[in-house]
Amino acid sequence: MNVMKNKLMMLVTVSGLVVVLDQATKWLIASSFSYYEEVKVIPGFFNLIYIHNPGGAFGIFAKNQGTLQSMLFILIAFAAMGLVLYLYKNTPSEYPVLSVGFALIFGGALGNMIDRIRLGKVIDFIDLYVAHLHWPAFNIADSAISIGMVIFGFYIVFRKVPL
Repeated sequence: MNVMKNKLMMLVTVSGLVVVLDQATKWLIASSFSYYEEVKVIPGFFNLIYIHNPGGAFGIFAKNQGTLQSMLFILIAFAAMGLVLYLYKNTPSEYPVLSVGFALIFGGALGNMIDRIRLGKVIDFIDLYVAHLHWPAFNIADSAISIGMVIFGFYIVFRKVPL
């Protein structure tokens, strides 16, 4: 029972930290910047910009805005979070880093889902680029999901985790 309690505590801690950092940074950007305002942090590489993403990851389906689409993204997030919780619960205790990866994914999904429920879209503000080639803007939640997926991918490819 102690193992389950520790796993639950880690999930709450890691996911909670992601959600708090994500929502705090989004609030800071939204309250300090005008929409589409951009500040160069490292010229030629990194800007802060305040934008909304009504679409999915990397702006997929951003042109087709609407309540139905927003509800669909919320349902997909709930389903993904359920799957991540299942995988987290069934991750052997010998793989603590994999558990952290799942907690990062869960926290990131929750952080973006909060935006979708509150605003119908997600606040993005990190703009990485080289010259005129920009990566789609993203946020802390997206970063957590990406890091968690890299950890998960590493374990699938190299550690042969039974799922």
